[in-house]
Amino acid sequence: MFLLALKMLLGDRAKYWMLVGGLAFSSLLMTQQYSVFQGLMSWTTSHMRNMRASIWVVESRVEQVNESKAMRDTDLNRVRSVEGVDFAVPLFQGVLKARTADGSDKMIQMIGLHAGTLYGRPPRMIEGDIAQLRLPNSVVIDTLAMEVTRLGSGMGRPLKVGDVFEINDREARVVGICQTERHFFGYPYVFSSYDQALQYSPRQRKMLSMILAEPKPGWDTAEVAQRIKSETGLRAFTVPQLEASTIRWVWNNTGIPISFLTTIVLGFVVGVAVCGQTFYSFVLENLRNLGALKAMGASNSLLAGMLLFQAMIVGLIGFGMGIGLTALFGLTVAQSGQPPFKADAAFVFQSLAAVLVICALAALFGIRRVAKLEPAIVFRG
Repeated sequence: MFLLALKMLLGDRAKYWMLVGGLAFSSLLMTQQYSVFQGLMSWTTSHMRNMRASIWVVESRVEQVNESKAMRDTDLNRVRSVEGVDFAVPLFQGVLKARTADGSDKMIQMIGLHAGTLYGRPPRMIEGDIAQLRLPNSVVIDTLAMEVTRLGSGMGRPLKVGDVFEINDREARVVGICQTERHFFGYPYVFSSYDQALQYSPRQRKMLSMILAEPKPGWDTAEVAQRIKSETGLRAFTVPQLEASTIRWVWNNTGIPISFLTTIVLGFVVGVAVCGQTFYSFVLENLRNLGALKAMGASNSLLAGMLLFQAMIVGLIGFGMGIGLTALFGLTVAQSGQPPFKADAAFVFQSLAAVLVICALAALFGIRRVAKLEPAIVFRG
């Protein structure tokens, strides 16, 4: 009977391709938009992967990693004195203006690392030696900063080790190139020593942006972070806590999540509308065939199973086409990195479940019609 159901489905090619196309579009809309959304969310927390640390200590009003409110220099010693802290180092982060060879100004994300430990260093060096940051006027740039459209502007080629540019009228000599994840605001990363970063930055009364800390061996990271918060009045986050706080801030203060969520919901609604209407039309055109099967003894449950089988077959094929188009989109934008794309295996299965729900709802319209079907329809002219 299920083979017969498959033949009935493929017999009407127009309806079949309309069903597959509608579900493929619905799958594409949901998975592609969610993957771009996940990519954007990963940009918001890229700081934590570009500057790795177990505990992030910030000013008490800071809610997310991209926000910086200066602290007093004495706060560093207060954090170091907390029981359970193995060591703590200062970190400077700020958006500064760099001047390229052609005289144009480019915005950069300046990161100042503790010169003694270089704790918070970028995870991967492509060229050069990170230890040379201890030399005067030396910086390490990321692959985005070296591009001709960024700090390489005016040279006619990408920036390389040994080249010089200016940061706030001070010389900056490139001693290394690193690989980083892209920042949410699109600024290229430039790393220097903490003291050098303070010289590049306009002077203010308070210059300490963050404190990176590490718990002593055997101590729980979350417990040490809580001790820092209790004893200093500063906010201390573990990496998961800061990621969650950053994502929560984005949800509460920007329209990005709602925009993407609306598109994903629309993809589901479009799938239900197109698939439901088309499948119901398909059932109406096959009422005589279904009535004949009912007249020969087929039960309502068997006919309902046939319709569900047809709907699920179409759903699996349509979802396969949609996820294939999403993967193709991801490969296309992988080189440029824009828009960001981060596929989530868990959401792929969730999208498959959503598509199968769409198919079940579409089949339900037909099942209700078949349940009321009188077998005598086959004998009517």
